[in-house]
Amino acid sequence: MTTLYITHPVFLRHDTGPGHPEGSVRLAAIESALAAPEFQDLRRLQAPRAEISRLELVHSKGHIERVFAAIPQTGHHFVDADTVVSPESGEAALHAVGAVCLAVDEVVAGTARNAFCAVRPPGHHAEPDAAMGFCLFNNVAIAAAHALANRGLQRVAIVDFDVHHGNGTQAAFRRNPAVLYASTHQYPWYPGTGSAKETGVGNLVNIPLPAGTGSAAYRKAVTDTALPAIDRFRPELILVSAGFDAHRDDPLADLALTEDDYGWITAELVTLADRHACGRVVSALEGGYALQALGRSVAAHVRALLLPNPGALPAAAA
Repeated sequence: MTTLYITHPVFLRHDTGPGHPEGSVRLAAIESALAAPEFQDLRRLQAPRAEISRLELVHSKGHIERVFAAIPQTGHHFVDADTVVSPESGEAALHAVGAVCLAVDEVVAGTARNAFCAVRPPGHHAEPDAAMGFCLFNNVAIAAAHALANRGLQRVAIVDFDVHHGNGTQAAFRRNPAVLYASTHQYPWYPGTGSAKETGVGNLVNIPLPAGTGSAAYRKAVTDTALPAIDRFRPELILVSAGFDAHRDDPLADLALTEDDYGWITAELVTLADRHACGRVVSALEGGYALQALGRSVAAHVRALLLPNPGALPAAAA
């Protein structure tokens, strides 16, 4: 079966203003990386526009109304100190949700094995009743809720390897045992959540990492804690909040991963998905702000999704 690559031109028109790290140039870097001949077998789809009712699987009506009321007719508007909207941001946000939900539909139907969604704005900081951290709506959380509510699944795992903790995803599911949320992130760091003591109803696996953590320590933490928890949970679908800002070149944090680490963790998740979930993995872009590193990291991630049996990728350097 194929690997899907889902995106949409409207994501380029979500204008966050000059100098903002979460800019459209991020998608240009990804498009350039995935234009290489090795990715010619990707099945490329345009993201559909999600219905407002899909957002209500996670977000309050008040939050949804506030976001759309904040969209300006011209120029830019700051939803908070970090989160900027412009005239096409609302449409971009709806297509971002639509992308990840379409990917869920395709992999559950068996018409694709897995998928990577190159979307903007990102989502994992968006809480049920608040936008923050560049995020308006929580794309991955909505896709998980969609899988449970509309596609007959009973257990969904969300793996978040963005360098920042996905406070919004945790808030959405902290009392829902049908969803396992496993996150690796720099701690303490923005947004301040993600202590190992935050365990929900036994469904939250937070792996806080100190600044400077590199490949070997990262892989050990994932191998010792995250992967066994996912294996025990036996998910029917693995969703990935794929932030690439733990890369050593990224300007917004202080972990020291490389693109090889992203290929490694993706291969590990594919192996678990093959064991428990008929291979179903759906990944959506979150952070990643060093453009060349972002392109290389996404390429490593998608390369591991494409491999029929990724097996063990190279060991980390000490």
